[in-house]
Amino acid sequence: MLYGSVMTAEQIEKRIKTALADCDVAVIDTTGTNDHFDVRVSSRSFLNKTRIEQHKMIMDLFSSEFKSGEVHALQIKTLLKK
Repeated sequence: MLYGSVMTAEQIEKRIKTALADCDVAVIDTTGTNDHFDVRVSSRSFLNKTRIEQHKMIMDLFSSEFKSGEVHALQIKTLLKK
């Protein structure tokens, strides 16, 4: 992790909501260190996408943070919003 550079659960939630306007999202910092998060997203944008494609949609939103080490892990659960 880069010192002085952290991403909060609120920032992760905001980025996902910006990308997937119809989504319901919950983000939990699982370790208290702002680099491991549990992410749950429900969206109609997942329609006709495999689970891998759904997860990739979320992971791609944080590619620069993964590269920098600012975010180390996202545990993702995706659901199709009804």
